[in-house]
Amino acid sequence: MTRLWNEPENFADEMIDGFARANGRWVRKVAGGVTRSTRSEEPTVSLVIGGGSGHYPAFGGLVGHGLAHGAAMGNLFASPSAQQVESVARASDQGKGILLSYGQYAGDVLHFTEAQDKLRAEGIDCRTVTVTDDIFSAPASEKERRRGIAGDLTVFKVAGAAAAAGYDIDGVERAAILANDRTRSMGVAFTGCTLPGAEEPLFSVPEGRMAIGLGIHGEPGIDEVDIPTADGLAELFVERLLVDAEIPEGVSVSGSRVVPILNGLGSVKNEELYIVFARVAELLEQAGVEIVDPQVGEFCTSFDMAGVSLTLLWLDDELETLWSAPADTPAFRTGSVDTASLVQRGDIDDSVAEEVIPEASEDSRRAAAAVVKALEAVEKVINENADELGRIDSIAGDGDHGIGMKRGSHAGAEAARVTFSKDAGAQSVLTSAADAWSNKGGGTSGAIWGVILRTIGERLGNTAPVNPTGVAEGLDAAKQAVMDFGKAKVGDKTMVDSLVPFAETLVERVNAGDGLVDAWAAASSASQKAADGTADMMPGMGRARSHGEKALGVADPGALSLSMIAAAVLEVLREASDH
Repeated sequence: MTRLWNEPENFADEMIDGFARANGRWVRKVAGGVTRSTRSEEPTVSLVIGGGSGHYPAFGGLVGHGLAHGAAMGNLFASPSAQQVESVARASDQGKGILLSYGQYAGDVLHFTEAQDKLRAEGIDCRTVTVTDDIFSAPASEKERRRGIAGDLTVFKVAGAAAAAGYDIDGVERAAILANDRTRSMGVAFTGCTLPGAEEPLFSVPEGRMAIGLGIHGEPGIDEVDIPTADGLAELFVERLLVDAEIPEGVSVSGSRVVPILNGLGSVKNEELYIVFARVAELLEQAGVEIVDPQVGEFCTSFDMAGVSLTLLWLDDELETLWSAPADTPAFRTGSVDTASLVQRGDIDDSVAEEVIPEASEDSRRAAAAVVKALEAVEKVINENADELGRIDSIAGDGDHGIGMKRGSHAGAEAARVTFSKDAGAQSVLTSAADAWSNKGGGTSGAIWGVILRTIGERLGNTAPVNPTGVAEGLDAAKQAVMDFGKAKVGDKTMVDSLVPFAETLVERVNAGDGLVDAWAAASSASQKAADGTADMMPGMGRARSHGEKALGVADPGALSLSMIAAAVLEVLREASDH
């Protein structure tokens, strides 16, 4: 279990501070993560990587010459926010273009894409290559849907080396895509991992059994088998990774050159890994594979998880040159880097645009006061239920929903209070809360609640009177914005299953002439019923999608938290109507 922390919700922030202080030779702390403390004499394309915390040395440990230029570091097992990614990218930009790269998870895709769009809107050439190496997260025919695990290292290393070699943005992007196309991984676990402050691990494996196909965020495995011997595990890895469907296009196994990476996920000792690797190497050689620069150790962990993964990077001449190029980072060093040629960086700009408060009408300021009270009620109900939401999320997901919602709702309420104190209207208060929730909450839920609050604010404005019709239209627009943003639909077992009936019922009852309190009460009831109904659904989106039947019988945490929020806001509306 994880033993050392102060406040669990502050774990990631305090960890980043300590990491930067301990590794000033390579990195400097900036808003949202870290960036290099030095630069080459000539500017290059910048590689910005990132993901949730809890995976060291991914992601901050891979920032340095020959590898990444910056790392956006999110909350525990939750993607960094778009603001974090944007600020790290700005701090790392050298004017030659930016490549964003990260493991493919829903929250990461939402936040990194939003940051990319903002940077592109300012004329910065920003590209993305997601890592999709985990063979158990989707079939070979759907490789584009796979998640990224320890294969992050191969893609990041190749892209970083390409940038250091002077490739332009097109070349760095192409090299990263090639590395991803030629990387395959699978993982196993003997025990789950425990988040700071949690009493139980995110999942458990029966004594004497081994989970196959786990993720790096505490997601349970796809299958279970008896724990094999070290040789048996090696044979399982090689057998699964050398099936025809997993051999990259144009590659023949016999005669190929491969980089094998045997990765410990947190509490498996290196001595154990070496025993497994001895047999892995023997089996690869028997298959006619030539082993190049093997790596054994911790490269992408999952807190204290007792687990192992094997990654194979199938080389061609270019990939071998880039993989073998020098790199010097806190956690990954190879070859000889001429550090004397590196220049210490001066002031680093990681700023984002400051909030501008437009004029607001008296009606809108009164509505803004109600918004603040509603967000304070949201903060309270989430705080009371955060542990249970995390527990539910851990059954078929990664267990971060509760802590992410807690951080997000707290930040949203605080931002709303500050903005309201500046005589802001409803839109300004909601927009400020949206940005803060998205930034501090991170993950998929942070991104989506940012969309919801921002969209409602856009419909209410800062000058128009706020009435039931405007509120209903705002929720209906938010519903559509969330579906467009996250691509989920009703039946996918996500927050959308609760949001859609809530918004549609609210519109229906307001159009029928109900006041806001009565209409909201009916919508809240519909939301709660729909959230409970998600227990009978199979997941079609998100990390739970890989776990199928494990999610049956358990309601979706995002749908539940939305229904809780709807009920909490209803009490605020009722109280206001009584005065």
